[in-house]
Amino acid sequence: MNVRQLQEFLVVAQEKQITAATKRLYMAQPPLSYQMKQLEKELGTKLFTRNSYGIQLTAAGESFQRYAQKIVRLAQSAEEELNQEKKGELGTIHLGLISSTGFLIPNQAMQQLTTFYPGIKFEITEANTMQLIDQLTSNLIDVAIVRTPFNTRGLRVAALCDDQIVAVGDPNSYPVLSQSLAIKAFDHQPLIIYRRFAAIFNNSFAQLGINPHYVVKCDDARTAIQRANGGMGIALVPQLSARSCAQTKIVPITDQPWDSQIQLVWQKETLLQPVTRKFINLLTNPD
Repeated sequence: MNVRQLQEFLVVAQEKQITAATKRLYMAQPPLSYQMKQLEKELGTKLFTRNSYGIQLTAAGESFQRYAQKIVRLAQSAEEELNQEKKGELGTIHLGLISSTGFLIPNQAMQQLTTFYPGIKFEITEANTMQLIDQLTSNLIDVAIVRTPFNTRGLRVAALCDDQIVAVGDPNSYPVLSQSLAIKAFDHQPLIIYRRFAAIFNNSFAQLGINPHYVVKCDDARTAIQRANGGMGIALVPQLSARSCAQTKIVPITDQPWDSQIQLVWQKETLLQPVTRKFINLLTNPD
């Protein structure tokens, strides 16, 4: 028994004549009659009886008709869904986001994607860059939006936007924050840093002969900003993070080389779903 046999059976049951059914199915009468006999043989019961007007379903045939309709509809739905998935019009995208990407997600391209293809859904995981990279390499998410620096081995990356490190804090407590400042102004200042940037900070401070005074090191830029909001010191954090949760002043650093970049990442060796490829193309080629 196969779906084609069931489709042929349903046409015969509807037309109540083999001759009329063959016209709809564009096939000769002997093959169609043979298929119906094979179906009856496989099921072990009579599906049709003949009368002066043609053929009529038996009680078993009427029961089987209901099942055949359900199976054919399910098969058609499955085929349609598979075609949609193949075209990237259906599926779930498991997306990882860092906290400072609110300006990127959702965007116009994503809104168009879900409007045009309502079968597309997003499962979003929020974490820091290192946690998202771990989840990506463990196949728990499909793609992630993260911040440099990180180890790109085994990953494909696409730049989304540049960012800079800024200073966050209360200028009443720390007068150096009253205006834009140079790196040398951080000498002897209590600094709060996102631990992942410690190496680049230390390198710059060493070149200028500055001995940094780190009062807090933490693993999330939001935590650094919260400590600065609480008056513990001056936080050195990405500008986009600062804009999202700073309650005190945000001050640019005039001569700083501490650029950061927001990037879209996915695994090199993983076969992406068509829907995920469509999403990547939308973010990296918005025009």
